[in-house]
Amino acid sequence: MAPTSPRPSRRRQATQPTQPDHLLEVRDLRVHFDTAGGAVKAVDGVSWYVDSGETLAIVGESGSGKSVSAMTLLGLVPSPPATFPSGQVLLEGRSLLDMPESQQRKLRGSDLAMIFQDPLTALNPVFRVGDQIAEMIRAHQSVGKMAAKTRAVELLAEVGIPDPRLRATQYPHEFSGGMRQRAMIAMALANDPKVLIADEPTTALDVTVQAQIMALLEKLQAERDTAIVLITHDLGLVAAHADRIMVMYAGHVVEEGTNDEIFTAPRHAYTHGLLSSLTRMDHARPEKLEPIPGQPPNLARVPEGCPFHPRCRFATDACRADVPPLVAAAPGSSHRHACVHPDEVAIAHERPREPAPVVAAETPVEQRPPMLEVRDLVKHFPIRVGTFVKRTVGEVRAVDGVSLDIPAGSTLSLVGESGCGKSTAARAILRLHEPTSGTIELAGRDVTGLSLHDLRTARADMQIVFQDPYASLNPRMTVRQILTEKYELLGGELTDSTIPELLETVGLAAEYADRYPHEFSGGQRQRVGIARAIALNPKFVVLDEPVSALDVSIQAQVLNLLEELQQEFGLTYLFIAHDLSVVRHISDRVAVMYLGGIVEIADRDTLFEHPQHPYTQALISAVPIPDPAVERVRDRIVLTGDVPNPANPPSGCRFRTRCWKHLQLSDDEKRRCIEEPPALVPAAGSQRHEVACHFAGEREVLRG
Repeated sequence: MAPTSPRPSRRRQATQPTQPDHLLEVRDLRVHFDTAGGAVKAVDGVSWYVDSGETLAIVGESGSGKSVSAMTLLGLVPSPPATFPSGQVLLEGRSLLDMPESQQRKLRGSDLAMIFQDPLTALNPVFRVGDQIAEMIRAHQSVGKMAAKTRAVELLAEVGIPDPRLRATQYPHEFSGGMRQRAMIAMALANDPKVLIADEPTTALDVTVQAQIMALLEKLQAERDTAIVLITHDLGLVAAHADRIMVMYAGHVVEEGTNDEIFTAPRHAYTHGLLSSLTRMDHARPEKLEPIPGQPPNLARVPEGCPFHPRCRFATDACRADVPPLVAAAPGSSHRHACVHPDEVAIAHERPREPAPVVAAETPVEQRPPMLEVRDLVKHFPIRVGTFVKRTVGEVRAVDGVSLDIPAGSTLSLVGESGCGKSTAARAILRLHEPTSGTIELAGRDVTGLSLHDLRTARADMQIVFQDPYASLNPRMTVRQILTEKYELLGGELTDSTIPELLETVGLAAEYADRYPHEFSGGQRQRVGIARAIALNPKFVVLDEPVSALDVSIQAQVLNLLEELQQEFGLTYLFIAHDLSVVRHISDRVAVMYLGGIVEIADRDTLFEHPQHPYTQALISAVPIPDPAVERVRDRIVLTGDVPNPANPPSGCRFRTRCWKHLQLSDDEKRRCIEEPPALVPAAGSQRHEVACHFAGEREVLRG
């Protein structure tokens, strides 16, 4: 699709909170859960509102109470175990919490609707998508079965699903992630709700699909004047799409204000901490990220006074005495905060973050010998059919001729949309998948030629940190047993001090050794996964989306840890991610993959500041920047459709079916794209910048 023009200012100004009537208003809401460990105060005195055509973003770390407050509006919090000591939820003046269940059910899906975080679990796997949307329509409208099915097809078309009549007859597992999310949006909008609650609607999606989904929501909101409550921890997304922001911590509202007020002039230490933890794609790499120390509190034992004070660098005795009330940042202002030290926070936020110093290494990265050399790596998966006698009818070309080098002690990031082959390539490099063809050398040793016995010995030098640490750690083993097993399988000296020292290296206390994985937070489990990977001093580590499931503050802690370990032990990383802001922070070089092949590879700053391939340009333009002023004027490239089927890739350039530049070419130039696969060749003026595009060229307005 052609690039969009710079976007105008955000929608109309938010209604001032002094207005007595709002479309949806929450007053002093408290939601507690009775547990064996005491009352868990998930939501503790929260008040907010949203009006027609407005987007309110509710942000905060996991466990802050965001989703519980939203689920309460829809009557989806079971009681017991939940209790509601106080609070009102008013929709156009009607009290939802006092309604009988039958009346709440009528409002749920009609006046109030919700887009859930994981559409695959929210959609019923045994019913066709069209039937599920039709069921939602018939539950709230007096229409016949055929009329409801016809309307379901219209809704699928409205949210941009191609061939909606066919797609309506398919099941959720036959949809891609982006299409499932669009189907969820169609279902939520089936009855023209007045309020749409979007709970992490794009968390599991690629940046290109995220851009499509958010553009769709804005378009539908403008057409229907819908109020949107956006629940997320992605502050870049908030900067691009919210009108007002409410920041929650430990069940409390700690700050609220307009988009510009929160991003440019935060007054609560927690808000400042969240913003300081962010990696930014549009800024030079900072000297070090500034994570919020520690973990969110146990909501059954929230600290006295300001609940944030144990993690706050501004905390004083006054913070420990009483819970600070929400007060206006200035007389008559809608910007309110609950912080004892707003002036100190303001000064700290205005202080510029120091860029990373340019330290001349003993040997520049480009002159170091390669730790990993991959040549023409291919991994194809056969497609077999038949119940008793299997026959091969084709193959999935997951990785199709990848070549790359990673110098010792450096980081190469592999980026691209889901399904492009990133993780398959990494697993083939480690021989967790047997390569179809190609060569892999680690420190000069041919990995592809090793026997299974020799490969097990070589695994001490090549390790992986998985995306989901909880799924990769044995839940029946303590951390001590998990780490000890590593030494027993791969050798290495194991003494009484080995495990405690290893845990301290990754920032965990030695006494954590006898805990089980479920007793850790997400960030702590990822640290255990890192400890297991570095246990035997490997030379090369694959990091497969190691921070994608973490809150921004915990993400910053893990990124700092990975950098410290690389400097201390000289580790070489292959970093796989779809978050380009994280990639810019941690990488030395970046390779962009599309449908099994590398389309562009360059040094980090060169790739982000001078992208040459249309796909790279589209990826970069889709990443939201956590700055409302930048987001208002940024130029966007919105890709349409999904990644083609790797079992039947397009001829010639594989990206041409989605390429925005392809649409602008002459017929002869288009023919070349269709017939001739582009080779990965040096870009003009740089041997270290390679691009696979017949018509590569920089697009200067991309960064806005």
